[in-house]
Amino acid sequence: MLHKKRITVAVVALLLIAGSLLATASNIVDQKATLSGPVMANGLVTPGTVVHEGDILVRVGTLTGAVPASRATINGVVKEVLVAPGSKITVGDTVVRIEAGK
Repeated sequence: MLHKKRITVAVVALLLIAGSLLATASNIVDQKATLSGPVMANGLVTPGTVVHEGDILVRVGTLTGAVPASRATINGVVKEVLVAPGSKITVGDTVVRIEAGK
């Protein structure tokens, strides 16, 4: 009985360690929209662009003109842009994925 408990504890510990390693290994960070509206063609970052925290990633059109809808929350390289010019985004939509810089 004691042997089974030790094996169970060891398996659970290994699963926890493996899970934490997988969670920290992913360095791709989703960037979300903070405003809604149509994506502007001249206000959209492209894959491969090096960005710094605070850089504008996506602009949307409003009554007053183009305004930032998403800014980088980390330094890194844009790996994927999930929106296209003219598409409509809403608050909370994932618009860009950035690979965190080292």
